[in-house]
Amino acid sequence: MSRHFVYLAECADGTLYTGYTTDPERRQTEHNEAKGARYTRGRLPVRFIHVEEAPSRADAQRREAEIKAMTRRQKLDLPDTGVLYLCATPIGNLEDISLRCLRVLKEVDLVAAEDTRRFRKLANHYELTVPVVSYHDHNRRTRGPELIERLAAGASVALVTDAGLPGISDPGEDLVRLALEAGLTVVPIPGPVAALTALVASGTATGRFVFEGFLPREKKQRRSRIEEIARETRTVILYEAPHRVVETLEELAKAIGSRAVVCARELTKLHEEFRRGSAAELAAYFREKGARGEFTVIIGSLSQAVDKAAELTTDFLPSAGALSAEPGQAVLGLMTSGVPEKEAVRRIAAATGLHRRDVYRRVVAAKNQSQG
Repeated sequence: MSRHFVYLAECADGTLYTGYTTDPERRQTEHNEAKGARYTRGRLPVRFIHVEEAPSRADAQRREAEIKAMTRRQKLDLPDTGVLYLCATPIGNLEDISLRCLRVLKEVDLVAAEDTRRFRKLANHYELTVPVVSYHDHNRRTRGPELIERLAAGASVALVTDAGLPGISDPGEDLVRLALEAGLTVVPIPGPVAALTALVASGTATGRFVFEGFLPREKKQRRSRIEEIARETRTVILYEAPHRVVETLEELAKAIGSRAVVCARELTKLHEEFRRGSAAELAAYFREKGARGEFTVIIGSLSQAVDKAAELTTDFLPSAGALSAEPGQAVLGLMTSGVPEKEAVRRIAAATGLHRRDVYRRVVAAKNQSQG
């Protein structure tokens, strides 16, 4: 059975257009196509600023005539289309929620939660009575369009993930994309996020970093991603589940060697822990002690590892500055101080965690660059 909507659209030049549709999302897309609605053609982009549902087509058409007869001010005073709020919720300590987030959660028409049971704990603690539906990886293809339809009809929806900021390594990313494609408003409500919470307390370089999320499960993709991480010069942030963290650390140990690694678990909770060492050392520790809680793994930058090599090899260098942050240049720096090439490659490979073959390739590139 068809549903009936009347909408008010605002064109790029500020003009307003009122129309009828059975599908607001599709109709807005049509308006924004080059050969879309005749009236709005040449005035793109078009944004729906008000959508309301009517019981029947005849009712929708009567309402459409009423809106067309309104003054511009009256039209602009109509309620906006719904807003999708991305609400960051605590990753552990319930006191970490912001006042703004609490206000939004009290005012919205609906909460879409990745885990409704976990959200209920938060809701009960703060006496929130808002309706809740599930939105997770297994139902996002059906629930996502349903939520977009609710938003287009004027409902306001708060999206919450298991913990932290929605849209990071969770299906919220898809809902945000759908909302933006539909011309809806997306408002982030900042707050806790495990990746940055772990990073700032890790002791690793924070000036430049890259977030990798969860590693792929498929073996070939996983191996390729770990090889990329081994070559990454910036600090790397990973997420990992407790039942896979030892295996992941063992795989990383083979690729990055002795580079500094920090494992942060149970962040902001009673048993919060930061464990530092090499990937091999941490794998051994959690294999023996057991791994509990969600893990954030921080891999120190390659530049830091090379700086460490500089400290270890200053006796072989005319100055500490002779060791560059680029491994190939670092080897050449050692060689100018009398260290044989093979030994220099071995030292830099051990300090950076790169395979010797990778270091040799960088040495060749550095030589070619200097000759060029």
